[in-house]
Amino acid sequence: MKSTMSLAQYVKKRNGVPLGASGSMRNMLFRAFGASSFPVFWQYWNPIWGYYLSRNVMRPLSEFLPTSLAIVTTFLVSGAVHDIAVSIVKWRTVLFFTPWFGIMGLMVIVSKKSGVSYGQFSWLARALINASFVLVSLGVTYFMKTMYAYP
Repeated sequence: MKSTMSLAQYVKKRNGVPLGASGSMRNMLFRAFGASSFPVFWQYWNPIWGYYLSRNVMRPLSEFLPTSLAIVTTFLVSGAVHDIAVSIVKWRTVLFFTPWFGIMGLMVIVSKKSGVSYGQFSWLARALINASFVLVSLGVTYFMKTMYAYP
């Protein structure tokens, strides 16, 4: 992402429609789930949040960390922010999104380094594969939560 790209430009690039336009959510879901790989899925998922994570976390970390570590750390920061928000709403400490997002970050790195791509499949097959990445990481997180009994 160019440093001069505004949020509105970024969202239009990712969704194909202007920020707040009708069809924005549909486009995001269609493009994300139809992505040709799990790393590409994340380029389309929630472009507003992705813009700020890219600009304020990923890019600064990439200045001094290897890209893989910057990516995983960005996922962990995103998870931590989600955990903080849920903890405030529930008025108790929640530690669920941080490990879940960390696992997804690792899946992004592993699938990228191993060259996993499924762009040759139909949109439905790609959607099922991308949803599987999310659901498998969610299942692993629930398993870890029960095994290690963290909050």
